[in-house]
Amino acid sequence: QVQLVESGGGLVQPGGSLRLSCRAQRSILSVFSGSPMAWYRQAPGKERELVAQISSGASTVYTDSVKGRFTISRDNGKRTAYLQMNSLKPEDTAVYYCYGLDRYWGQGTQVTVSS
Repeated sequence: QVQLVESGGGLVQPGGSLRLSCRAQRSILSVFSGSPMAWYRQAPGKERELVAQISSGASTVYTDSVKGRFTISRDNGKRTAYLQMNSLKPEDTAVYYCYGLDRYWGQGTQVTVSS
């Protein structure tokens, strides 16, 4: 059974940075390499929203509110996707979820931006 395991969340001051990681455990390399990967987030009282997506060919898509601040990337050899978050704002506070391999969700990692 494939499992997406996230790490890297935490508490950071406004303007700070965090890097989230999502490792696909027990995934075959060819399956991971051929699958788009995405990061979603859900703030309290709000619906889950797509933050960024990266295709198997490394094309990327971002929601408007994070363009120029967040970068999604992937390392197929490590079966891992990343979300580099810079210039963080209080409104980025949410639980961040990794999604990939067509049907798997990570457990979520809390990101809190506060002074």
